[in-house]
Amino acid sequence: MTSIFKNPLLLSSLSLSFLAACGQPAPAPEQQAVLAQPATTTAVASLSIHNPSDFARVQEAIYVSAADLGLTESSVQNSAFIATGPKGQTPSQWIDLNADGQKDTLLISPTLNAGETLALQITAGTATELPKQTQAEISQKTGGQWQEKKYVGGHFENVSSLTPPPQYTDHSEFIRYEGPGIESDKVAYRIYLDWRNGFDIFGNKTGKPVLDQIGVDGYQSYHEPADWGMDVLKVGKAVGAGGFGYWDGSQVERVSKLDGHTVNIIENGPLYSALTIDYKNWQIAGKTLDIRAHLSMTAGSRLLQNRLTLSQPLDNLALGIVKLPDTKLLTGTLESSGHTYTYLATYGKQSLDGANLGMAILFKRGKLKELTTDEHNHVAVMSVSGQYLDYYLLGAWQHELNGISNEQQFVEYLQQEVERLTLTPRLRLKTEFTNTQVNQPLTSERALYWTRQLANSDLNRQAGQYYWGGWDTERDRPVSFEYTTGLLVQAFDDLNKYAADPAYQAVVSKMADTFVTEDGSIHSYNASKFNIDSINSGNVLLRVFEQTKEPKYQLAVQALREQLKHHPKTSNGAFWHKKIYPHQLWLDGVYMGMPFLAYYSSLFEQGASLEQVVHEFEVTREQLRDDKTGLYFHAWDESKQMDWADKETGRSAYFWGRAVGWLSMALVDVLDYIPADNTELRQPLLTMVTELAADLARFQDAETGVWYHIMDKAGERGNYLESSGSSMFVYFYAKAINKGYLPKEQYLDISKKAWQGLLNEFVLVHPDGSVSLTNMVQVAGLGAGRDGSYHYYMSEPIYRNDSKGTGPFIMAGVQMSQLLKD
Repeated sequence: MTSIFKNPLLLSSLSLSFLAACGQPAPAPEQQAVLAQPATTTAVASLSIHNPSDFARVQEAIYVSAADLGLTESSVQNSAFIATGPKGQTPSQWIDLNADGQKDTLLISPTLNAGETLALQITAGTATELPKQTQAEISQKTGGQWQEKKYVGGHFENVSSLTPPPQYTDHSEFIRYEGPGIESDKVAYRIYLDWRNGFDIFGNKTGKPVLDQIGVDGYQSYHEPADWGMDVLKVGKAVGAGGFGYWDGSQVERVSKLDGHTVNIIENGPLYSALTIDYKNWQIAGKTLDIRAHLSMTAGSRLLQNRLTLSQPLDNLALGIVKLPDTKLLTGTLESSGHTYTYLATYGKQSLDGANLGMAILFKRGKLKELTTDEHNHVAVMSVSGQYLDYYLLGAWQHELNGISNEQQFVEYLQQEVERLTLTPRLRLKTEFTNTQVNQPLTSERALYWTRQLANSDLNRQAGQYYWGGWDTERDRPVSFEYTTGLLVQAFDDLNKYAADPAYQAVVSKMADTFVTEDGSIHSYNASKFNIDSINSGNVLLRVFEQTKEPKYQLAVQALREQLKHHPKTSNGAFWHKKIYPHQLWLDGVYMGMPFLAYYSSLFEQGASLEQVVHEFEVTREQLRDDKTGLYFHAWDESKQMDWADKETGRSAYFWGRAVGWLSMALVDVLDYIPADNTELRQPLLTMVTELAADLARFQDAETGVWYHIMDKAGERGNYLESSGSSMFVYFYAKAINKGYLPKEQYLDISKKAWQGLLNEFVLVHPDGSVSLTNMVQVAGLGAGRDGSYHYYMSEPIYRNDSKGTGPFIMAGVQMSQLLKD
């Protein structure tokens, strides 16, 4: 399944009003001015969907929020909107994705051939009636009476919400099949709504939803074969097929000690159904907390998604699969990026009818703490740094319609599901609401307008949280002194210097003041790691020191400088990227360390380290520049030991856009600190600027004006136009022209086309006035588990509003506004 927005920003369309009510900055006046301009015309948007896999994706679930389409939630409730492609209507359903009672997202369910790109139009219109392929339900008895813990007599009635009474327990015969059920046309699941908290599987032989047929005549019939199928799993004392609990170090503790449950059916539609279960006051590990399980399924898929939200942090959540005899334990790869999905699975004759049954839980590898077992369960112990955990479970019964019949087929199926979750479809969304606003004459004022729009939006999204004690929504963890913090805060400082605003200054001041103690210590900074990424945020401290002259900031930057004095280097003098990545020079690291070192040296060393700074660029050019294209490879391993390193050159294999972007920004930033009369030191960098400007221009996409994720692979399956690297290149061009490093007559048009390309290709304006920057890769480092292959670069998550994109966009906007003043 693919969302056009990432989960932590699910409520992006609501965040401004909510946070403003909590005392956060309200939208700037120019944001408020567009609040009354939602899309009202018949044409709403165009959406391009590309399948990056070499296999077909049947009924791929694509989610597009109303806010992204330029539609208010009220307009969605009162009007009909559909998706139409070359073959007519594509199946779609408006859904309540965040379970707040309002339709907020259009789910589109296309079938995509291998490598296919499908063009859709989203317009006002009446949706074609679709056959029902999913269902969520719960039924309780009415008309009878309670006799202690048994409900006697009465009949079942389907309800949309249920809170069982305190006396309810297992086998009370009050809820049909003992809990809520959810299904697709492939398989059905039930969740025990009692102390057992088990997840069970109903095998489906029909290829149609069957829950309404199950248990109507009692509690035993579904354990026997029927025309629709049967209950195929013995849960026993386990958590069943992907249930959850707490790992106490030796066993799974089920969600048993609590004050009750409430079930709400959120959606019961043809393509998507969902329900929530609220677990009230779970007493576990010395804590009392609430958990909400948000369970959903889509048409044509066996996967049940479970989005868990905890009222307070609780690490060591356990996901389990019941241990049964005569089965084989299967695990997906654990040698991969932390963002890659993997699985824990079993396969064998473990169905109650003796047939083959496969079960699996799928989760992001980086969330896994350990794989283990107890008496009853195979267990994946998960790390929950915040209050959310998202995973999938599935069951595959041999006797399904066109079912999986052997282990090899099951493993092949799991591998495809892992790829579908990891390697998401490439989406390009163009809305009428956004187009009318971004397609205006490009002036200095308009460049500043869009810069402020994104900055103001990010105040309420992330930048306002970038301080010690804040929360990093991008990574779902506390904010730390890392490069992204410094990158975004520097962008706000750039903007504040150009277009002063107390809110922008507050971001800068609060970040610096809260991270640095009076004795100059820096919260969360660890010099012994020799991580060059940690240095970048020091630029903010240097800027604030220049503004305030407070001694604590000088002490803090001295500590960072001390790290660089002892930081390990390659034999030819380039800084290692990290101590744990020995002998490696990455383009990323050139930006992380060299502007700081140049800045520091100009302030405190009379420029004594500038020669070392320039040498870093010279080594980078020597080792990483490609003679044929002029582009730079991502990294160099002098030891040639990394999986990604060429055994002869030590180079990685690809030109990653953002890596080249880091280098381009480092070049123009370092030149700020080398005196103009020091031509000997400046010339190598100016030569690199001239070379890179010409080489980047050759790889600028002619149609859009922006650049691809892998720069020289336009048109390759899975590759996409990427916003963070493109923003960095705009910054590079505009600043280089502004500083006189590049001729304006040669590069102005390239810069303007690229800036307009950022607006046209990546900016989305929402009805509440906020702005998003889309289609940026979250991360693509070359550390452990990352083989540097093309598939690896394609598999890293595609995000929106990540600081690695918003920061450079804001920086680029400031430079473009300056460039266009004349």
